[in-house]
Amino acid sequence: MRDVQSIEFKTGSKEEVLPGFTSAFPYISSCARVNKYIGGHVPWHWHKAVELFYIQNGELEYYTPGGKLVFPAGSGGFVNSNVLHMTKPAEKSGDIIQFNHIFDVSLISGVQGGRIEQNYIVPVVTAAQLEIIGFFPEKQGHEALVELLKESFCLSDGEKNYEMKLRSMLSQIWCGLLDISADALTAAAPSASAGDLVKIMLAFIYEQYAEKITVAQIAEAAHISQRACFRLFQEYLHTTPLECLKNYRLQRACTMLAETDEPLTAVCHSCGLGSSSYFGKVFRSAVGCTPTEYRNNSKMLSEAAD
Repeated sequence: MRDVQSIEFKTGSKEEVLPGFTSAFPYISSCARVNKYIGGHVPWHWHKAVELFYIQNGELEYYTPGGKLVFPAGSGGFVNSNVLHMTKPAEKSGDIIQFNHIFDVSLISGVQGGRIEQNYIVPVVTAAQLEIIGFFPEKQGHEALVELLKESFCLSDGEKNYEMKLRSMLSQIWCGLLDISADALTAAAPSASAGDLVKIMLAFIYEQYAEKITVAQIAEAAHISQRACFRLFQEYLHTTPLECLKNYRLQRACTMLAETDEPLTAVCHSCGLGSSSYFGKVFRSAVGCTPTEYRNNSKMLSEAAD
């Protein structure tokens, strides 16, 4: 299981890069320590692979275009294929430890176009209304599913028949998912094209953040009006286009401060944050310390880890 504290994106689509994910075995497991991510949260992203997760410690907030779900320690959940999502620790939650299974559904679906895929997999991954499903042990029918999910993370990739055991457990979890999501699968689906437009605009922001870009340019990337752009950002991401842009710039600035020795003037210009004085003001407001203090703290934490 990989220990992860950062996220990388594919050029162009800005889909999340999944290191170690191969066609021979399209699966990775990870332990995410969200508090240690740059900026203390995981930014908006998506991946074609589906995601099953279990919260070992802390309380984590999951945001999708449909809203927010809060997952306390001992709960888990499912994020569907290609769903936009971001996560951050709940207020006063302490350190977050989150275990993840991320896999292509072909791992459990068998023959392409076969009965298993058509009857049990396709109805879930094509359900636009099924963005995220929570597994909460206090809910009826969830306790055994949460326990199975927790147990699945105890498998070791060095043990005999590991791949077969993992595939079997993921299939059992999928059956439980089908049981608890039956009502959601029959609900009306939102417009899939709107979500695709948001992804296009996010990709534009993630590619062009270092430049002086406007809401008009963000909207133009998706060939929609500025009014529609504002509406989609509010409806799907619960923020504005410029706030999203600012937050991503700050995240990139945090990365540069932690991982390079570039002067502050170079950092702020490389991240599209203007003058040093503006950069310092916005950074302190968002992060709670100055850029220099952040850099020094990051170096001390890195040295302590070594």
